[in-house]
Amino acid sequence: MRRIAPLLAGLLLSANVFALSLTDLTQQDASGGLKDALSQGAQLAVRQLGQPGGFSNDPAVRIELPGRLGKIAKTMKMMGMGSQVEQLEARMNQAAEAAVPQAQTLLLDAVRRMTVADAKEILAGPQDAATRYLDRSSREQIRARFQPIVRQATDQVGLAQKYNAFAAQAASFGALDAKSANLEGYVTEQALDGLFEVIAAEEARIRENPGTAATSLAKRVFGTL
Repeated sequence: MRRIAPLLAGLLLSANVFALSLTDLTQQDASGGLKDALSQGAQLAVRQLGQPGGFSNDPAVRIELPGRLGKIAKTMKMMGMGSQVEQLEARMNQAAEAAVPQAQTLLLDAVRRMTVADAKEILAGPQDAATRYLDRSSREQIRARFQPIVRQATDQVGLAQKYNAFAAQAASFGALDAKSANLEGYVTEQALDGLFEVIAAEEARIRENPGTAATSLAKRVFGTL
């Protein structure tokens, strides 16, 4: 019995060592673990979406014609007149897939610029708090990188001009919001939304299961939440 008591005491002490809370972490560790996880999410999103079929084969981010145009497009497809619509939607998704690799450097730069105060606030925040930080701090720069690539891809075979003429008319009648009335702008925003949606999903996955984090520091940090 004398030998068992010290053993039990040792086990309890060991358990307490691992039962850390966010306040037990150093500020440097908290910041470093979050940066590791965010970098993981950003790289995953770019790798997943920046390849052929990255957008078009994923129903969660696939880009289709917006609003009333989308409803008309679905009707045309059902009536066997959807070849032009399908060509346009294919080009839209290909444009997004071509643009996404440009985001990685900017996303990782935003991660590096994160302050310790940012990190603590993000870790105590909702499931997508880190993704919201990235969105706020990098969307404008990524948009500027995406637009020339999207423009080049959608200008081919006159599809952009046809879309813009049709969409502008639809917008004038209130059938489409102004943001969607230009093909280049619409595809760019959809590509950005898809990018941050994938990052948010990866962030939520790591928060729910810290073992999926790529580094031991990130595992430890998210294990305290």
